[in-house]
Amino acid sequence: MGFSEAQEELVLRSWKAMKPDSESIALKFFLRIFEIAPAAKPMFPFLREAGEDAPLESHPKLKAHAVTVFVMACESATQLRKTGDVKVREATLRRLGATHVKAGVADAHFEVVKTALLDTIEGAVPEMWTPEMKGAWEEAYDQLAAAIKEEMKIAASASA
Repeated sequence: MGFSEAQEELVLRSWKAMKPDSESIALKFFLRIFEIAPAAKPMFPFLREAGEDAPLESHPKLKAHAVTVFVMACESATQLRKTGDVKVREATLRRLGATHVKAGVADAHFEVVKTALLDTIEGAVPEMWTPEMKGAWEEAYDQLAAAIKEEMKIAASASA
């Protein structure tokens, strides 16, 4: 299924509303990931180094990582219809594939991230949130996840 003009408009409108506060929204996104799946924390080397007692909310590397991931996902979503596919630099996509393979990311992890992303966007723009907007963000995320999974297959076969 393609990304429709109506879906694009919903994603663009909500991203425009979230962008000024993207740093704090991004952190909420990752905190939601860890709320849903606490076992995911050890998948992030910089969190392993910080130790169990370090508060996630004030972890500088987590915040930086969260912003990078959230902004990339949102920017990629806003370009889907115009470009016809996920637009993340090829080198970035390759690195994402290799990093996710190395961390042991599985399909279930992508579902956790999807749920956290949708929950976070809904919380960030509750007055805009509709079933149609949810569907638009689901489609955008699914396409990004599919591109990363494809790179993961390539990375896994290269290291096998």
